[in-house]
Amino acid sequence: MECTLIGAPLQIGAGQLGCEMGPSALRIAGLRTALEELGHSAKDIGNLTPRSFDEIPHPNAVVHHLGETVAWVEALSHAAYQHSDMGMPIFLGGDHAISAGTVPGLARRAAELGRPLFVLWLDAHTDFHSLETTASGNLHGTPVAYYTGQAGFDGYFPTLVHAVPTENVCMIGIRSVDSAERAAIKRTGITVHDMRVIDEHGVAVLVRKFIERVKAANGLLHVSFDVDFLDPDIAPAVGTTVPGGATYREAHLIMEMLHDSNLVTSLDIVELNPFLDERGKTAKLLVDLVASLMGKRVMDRPTLAG
Repeated sequence: MECTLIGAPLQIGAGQLGCEMGPSALRIAGLRTALEELGHSAKDIGNLTPRSFDEIPHPNAVVHHLGETVAWVEALSHAAYQHSDMGMPIFLGGDHAISAGTVPGLARRAAELGRPLFVLWLDAHTDFHSLETTASGNLHGTPVAYYTGQAGFDGYFPTLVHAVPTENVCMIGIRSVDSAERAAIKRTGITVHDMRVIDEHGVAVLVRKFIERVKAANGLLHVSFDVDFLDPDIAPAVGTTVPGGATYREAHLIMEMLHDSNLVTSLDIVELNPFLDERGKTAKLLVDLVASLMGKRVMDRPTLAG
């Protein structure tokens, strides 16, 4: 497969600085080499740069960096559309606000191909706030509400031409949702699997069911992977840690199943904050997980020295 690595060092959507170093950490951890060792071609186009911008005021006084975020959304939407024409774009975040740009761009490409876009959202959070309901003002908590066409973005974020139907979104790993998001999601068709569902049924059953839906619809599948999907014991490099996340094996199993499905056409890797990491531990794990998504098998893994 032809892979295109696209850096998106956006960090103003989060409450803690450091995500802008995420793309560099993933590169240093050997992402491109890992892809090439699996037989893929990997082109790194460097980091995107948004257009110049003016700050945009909003009636919700806690909303911050709105003008800059909108400029990033525009740049990422264009890049996602452009680089999804051939091969697989892999977006290196940056905080999860990047998905407010990547997903609409991919949805535009899917619409041109006459195929539906599905999104697998691997995250501790639903990110389903609007500009009006966010209590923190951190816009990494808004992308899913935006790209599914919910109210509260008109006149601020770019006009959404191709919204992703809520029934095409599956969230796995959820374990931190506030009341406004919970109420809003209940009115949609989004599938939400929190950690209790994973504990009761196992990730394989949940992922397999979603894969079957995508396959039956002849859909394109975008995977958006937030570091806080993982348990902080194995992935400490994130500013939004929530205990009780996915284990090493659960995460690899998901990635291996996605590879076997042959449905994944694009990927976000977000919220990696190397400032909070332990000697590159999280960045290396993310590279290994991407390798599983791209074909690395259990029996290919070397024994590590104790």
